[in-house]
Parts: sequence; C-alpha cells; structure tokens
Amino acid sequence: MKSIPKLIRRFVGIMSLSTILLITLNIAFFAVVFVRNTSTFSPWDMAEHTGAALQLTDSGYFVSDDVTARLKEENAWAFLIDNDTRQVVWQTDNLPGNLPMQYSLPDIAELTRGYIDGYPTFTGEAQNGLLVLGFPKDRFWKHTRASWDYSFIADLPQNTILILAVNMVLIFLIYVAVDSKLLRSIRPIINGIQSLSDGSPVHMKEKGVFSELAEKINKTSEILQMQAELLRKKETARANWIAGVSHDIRTPLSMIMGYAGQLENSKNLSEMERKKAAVMVKQSSRMKDLINDLNLASRLEYDMQPLIMKQENAISIIRQVIVDFMNTNIDDKFPIAWKTADTLSACYINADKDLLKRAVSNLIQNSINHNEKGCVIYVSVVEDNNTCRIFVEDNGIGASDEQIDRLNNTPHYMICDTNTTQQRHGLGLLIVKQIIKGHKGEILIDHSEYGGFKVVLIIPK
Repeated sequence: MKSIPKLIRRFVGIMSLSTILLITLNIAFFAVVFVRNTSTFSPWDMAEHTGAALQLTDSGYFVSDDVTARLKEENAWAFLIDNDTRQVVWQTDNLPGNLPMQYSLPDIAELTRGYIDGYPTFTGEAQNGLLVLGFPKDRFWKHTRASWDYSFIADLPQNTILILAVNMVLIFLIYVAVDSKLLRSIRPIINGIQSLSDGSPVHMKEKGVFSELAEKINKTSEILQMQAELLRKKETARANWIAGVSHDIRTPLSMIMGYAGQLENSKNLSEMERKKAAVMVKQSSRMKDLINDLNLASRLEYDMQPLIMKQENAISIIRQVIVDFMNTNIDDKFPIAWKTADTLSACYINADKDLLKRAVSNLIQNSINHNEKGCVIYVSVVEDNNTCRIFVEDNGIGASDEQIDRLNNTPHYMICDTNTTQQRHGLGLLIVKQIIKGHKGEILIDHSEYGGFKVVLIIPK
C-alpha cells in the first residue's frame, strides 16, 4: 500500500503542529485559571493567629478587636474547646446554632481534618484549649491540609468541558482547512466500515487514493460473511464462560457474606458499625441472587438448561410456591390471596416443575420489590380448552401504559432507577419469559383489575 506511508507522514505533520498549538493554548488557559483562583489567604494561618490572640482574663476569654474584625471580614466564626472538659468555653457571636457544645476525641479528630456539619473547619493552638475556626459551607473544598476556593472546584467541570470543546473545534477547523479533499475521499471508507459493523455485505469501488484500502475492506466483508455462522456457534462458549465466572465468584462472595454476618452480630462493634455490616450482608445477598439469575438467564438463552418435562398439576405447583413464601415470614404488608375457583382442583400441563416454580416465585417477588408500602398479591389458575393460565397480580403502584408496552415488546427487561442504594434489575422478568418460552407458552403483562400490575403465564396443556 504505497499511498499509506505518504498519508501517515501528512497526518503526522498536521497532528504535530496541532498538538504544539493546543498544548500552548492549554498551558496559557490553565495558567490564567490558576492565577485567578489561587488565593494567598491561608485559613490555617488565620486559625493559628486567632488562637494565639485569644487570652484568658479574670472576666473570661478575650480576643482583640482587629482579630474580631478580621473574622467578620472573612465571614468566619470560631470557638474554643477546653483541654480538660472538651466543652466549648468561648465562641464568637455568629457561631451557627446547630453546632454541639461538647466534643469527644473522635469529634475533634474529625473537625481537625475535615468538617463540622458541612462547615470547613481549621484548628489552631490556644491557651488551655483548641481553637476551631469555621467558614461558610461553600467557602473551601477541603482535603488533608490543602484548601481550594470553592468556586475553583465548582467551575472545574464546565471549564474542562469548555477546554475539550475548544480543542475539538480547533482540531476540526485545522483538519477541514488542510484536508477537506481527503475528508471527501475517506467518507466512503467510513460508510464501508459502518456497514461492516452492521454485518452487511460491502462492495466499494476500488479507485482513488484509498483504492488499496477499499480492496482490503471488500475482502474483509467477504471473510466476515463466511465467519458469521462460526460466530454464532461461539455463543455457546460465551455462555460457558459466564457460568464459569459465576461459579468462581460464589466462593469469595460466600466468605464476604460470612464475615459480614459475624460483624453484624458482634457485640464489640457499635450500633452504627453493625448496621453497616447488615447492609453488607444484604447487598452481598442481592449480588449472589443476581449472579444466580445471570447464570440461569444465560443457560436458558443458549438452550443449555435442560428442561425436565413431565405431566404436572399446575395448581399443586403454584400452591407450593405460595406456601414456601409464607414459610419465609414475609412482611405482613404483603399478604398473598389465593383466587383460584374452588371447583378447579387440577390443571395438568407438560412442565418442568422447578423452573415453573422459579417463574412464579420471581413474579411474586417482583410485586414485593416494587411496592415498598405494601400490596395484596393475588394468585390464581384458570383452565380453558387448550391452555392453563397462571395469574399473578397485585393492587400496588402498577405501571404506566408506556412501561407495560416496553415490557411486552422489548427482548430484555433491564430496568434501573436513580436510587443507587436500591438499584433494581430486570433479570427476574427476563428469566420468567425464557422459562415460559421453553414451555412453548407466552407471557402477557397488563394492568390488573385490582389496580396494580398483572402478569399472565399461558402454558399449553
């Protein structure tokens, strides 16, 4: 490809000049920003100075008028913690009213290196105690002993975006001015590469500066078409890999859950520490369930989960699922109501008992997960001529028409909310869909007549 070295030299030259220009401009910009946002004022020095100026007299502690004026000028406040009692024995008039008047050693350590109730604090040595100097919450961004003007950190994202935008505009202008003709020549190459990513066959005209590259793309397209069938077979290997990773994660995760459980029950820890350990146990359990769901979803997707099909009474299976839930002592705000007609005692289908129980369990758990204030869960089985219909409904918050349409028509149900501590996943519904598909049935999602959410599993007899 004789044209490629020439193109490389050309691009290297343009890129070198562009890089030198951009580096120069960026250095100048950051220098201006740094000079404008760097203050010669040191809160640590002010704290030391205030502590040294604070004097104990017969009538109490006293600080000079010039120090008081400087505190007001900086909109700062201060107080003195006594060495022996650790109580506040002196304070300025503008001390925030929500601050404590008694401090423990951990409290003092925390305020020394960080904040009090969000206020950045700095300390200095004073007579018979520790002088604490505080500023408004948006004055300093504090870490270790360094301090920055709050506006510098607050404006950093938009300044970074501005720099990136200016760089992109400059690169684009330089590129268009120097290589507009080359840009037109490369557009068919880009289109061809995009078609390759879609798996579509590509045949480009092999002429012009990029004739050799067009020839290679055409050959690549032919190879990709031949490899399409082989790639589909490799999906099985991917499923096996997921299963292997899931298996390897279980052992360390079990150790984490075990140790976290011990910490949760330890009497040597504080109540707050035990609560944190309880959160670790809960989140580890959710992670374990997610791994199990991911493994099962993968096996079902690639037909690697054998279905043990035989004649089963759907009513007996669903009753057992309800009993299992009741035995787990679920919250009283989630009662399960059995709505199957008394005249229907059996509805026989060809099914995998364990997987069908898993599907119904996922639906009941789904109603529990999505209704924090509680709901009644209604379960019923209805028989018609050719199918057995299993209904799982609730009278909870339900879902919008748009959400129901998406759940019925999208191939997956990966749903997350903005609450990162209670983030949800849709593997439960995905697994239900795959299980029912393996039973040659279908799943319908709709509004419930009870005002909440409804899922119907339709399984042929």
